[in-house]
Amino acid sequence: MAIEIKVPELPESVADGTIATWHVKEGDKVSRDQNLVDIETDKVVLEVVAEADGVIGKISAEEGATVKTQEVIGSIEEGDAAESSDSDDKKESKKEEKSDAADESADEDTTEEADNDSEEESEDDSSEASGEEIEVKVPELPESVSEATIAAWHVKAGDSVSRDQNLVDIETDKVVLEVVAEADGVLGEIIHDEGANVGAHDVIGKIVKGGAAKSKDNAKGKSESKSESKDESGSDKDADAVSPSVRRLLAENDLSASDVKGTGKDGRITKEDVEKHVKSAGEKKSESKTESKSESKPAAVSGDRTQKRVAMTRLRKTIAKRLLEAKNSTAMLTTFNEVNMKPIMDLRKTYQKEFEERHGIRLGFMSFYVKAVVEALKRFPEVNASIDGDEIVYHNYFDVSIAVSTPRGLVTPVLRDCDKLSLAEIEAGIKELALKGRDGKLTMDEMQGGNFTITNGGVFGSLLSTPILNPPQSAILGMHKIQDRPMAIDGKVEILPMMYLAMSYDHRIIDGKESVGFLVTVKNLLEDPQRLLLDI
Repeated sequence: MAIEIKVPELPESVADGTIATWHVKEGDKVSRDQNLVDIETDKVVLEVVAEADGVIGKISAEEGATVKTQEVIGSIEEGDAAESSDSDDKKESKKEEKSDAADESADEDTTEEADNDSEEESEDDSSEASGEEIEVKVPELPESVSEATIAAWHVKAGDSVSRDQNLVDIETDKVVLEVVAEADGVLGEIIHDEGANVGAHDVIGKIVKGGAAKSKDNAKGKSESKSESKDESGSDKDADAVSPSVRRLLAENDLSASDVKGTGKDGRITKEDVEKHVKSAGEKKSESKTESKSESKPAAVSGDRTQKRVAMTRLRKTIAKRLLEAKNSTAMLTTFNEVNMKPIMDLRKTYQKEFEERHGIRLGFMSFYVKAVVEALKRFPEVNASIDGDEIVYHNYFDVSIAVSTPRGLVTPVLRDCDKLSLAEIEAGIKELALKGRDGKLTMDEMQGGNFTITNGGVFGSLLSTPILNPPQSAILGMHKIQDRPMAIDGKVEILPMMYLAMSYDHRIIDGKESVGFLVTVKNLLEDPQRLLLDI
């Protein structure tokens, strides 16, 4: 039975998406909840996971293709279809080889044992002989960053590593730095564990160059009974087979794959298995606490009322600090307006195909927002200024910060010299920043600066909000959900795609006249995009 792979429901303000990356190919075996493909919209990347175990049948939309909500982009054949064709072809050859193999099996067993012993001894000797140690150090931190935190080790002591393999992620206030292996070998020691604070060039681990992951303990493990080794290999296989969503759920609850009993195919662990395990563990913990209390005191917490404490990341701490600083140190005020998005939507519909063929990128809404904001900033320089002590700094360039939602939190990378960029260049720049933000590849230079911020909560369904300033900037523009509403046009009621605009600004530097004038200018430019071309 074939299961269709469909594009998920896109946000209302997003007309279509692009196939960013297929993580599987036709004929690959997949497990339930495994991430199959990433679909990229203007600001978010959506993951499409497998609904059941099976084999990828046909992929009908390749990477780079533009797709719409609920469009079928591939299919999954339930069962082990990938193995059946190979097994049928190999049955006859296996029968022919079986008789010959039986005659020689006895001799091969004895020689293999001898070879294995000699190989293990040689490997032990080689690992001891190649004893040169390479220090794993914290890279050079940006000038404004004094220390960082070990976010995640991707290997553990004793694991084999290859040159340029990412060993550990080190988190600063706004970027994550990857530390890679300088040579092939074995991670001999981890000096600083996850959560530790480190400085530039601190030694956090050591690699034994050219070493092998096998040790005396591993050799000893090989001499155990076959039944035990089979059980161990089976559990390892199950741990490797878990899907990304299950792996995240295990990590969130501080569990390993061996802690949870899988009920899926071939003993695979599903999300339901993890949730069931967490719930039952919470019930047992609650029961034990209840038993330890005196009988006169009733139990205050039931089994499903669990909680956990997680340390704030450096990024989340920085976001919290800056937002609080903005509220306490500025005279922040918000003004609102609304814009009819029909002209831009019609323009996109008319020229989308030609635009994409010519420039190789989709024409989104954000490029129009940026163009309109830049033109309005030219007309109202106070909005493009900032306060430095007792002075007002007027900027003669137009660097716009674009709010991007990432797995680690909200960041605002900067698109520089927007007044010199075309619509296509703006779209390409925003896409690059969004992908870097998703993958944790943004640099400090890309995060610093910016004279004005645009945030688009509409992609998540926000109808109206009051955005908070991004100091030392003096203003921020919030875009929202595009929603059909009845509007009075020339004495008649029409249904139009309307969107609320919200501009928060620092009243110390921007007066009401400038703030309202700025927002009305943005509204007029968006409702009549020809103005952007005619500069009127």
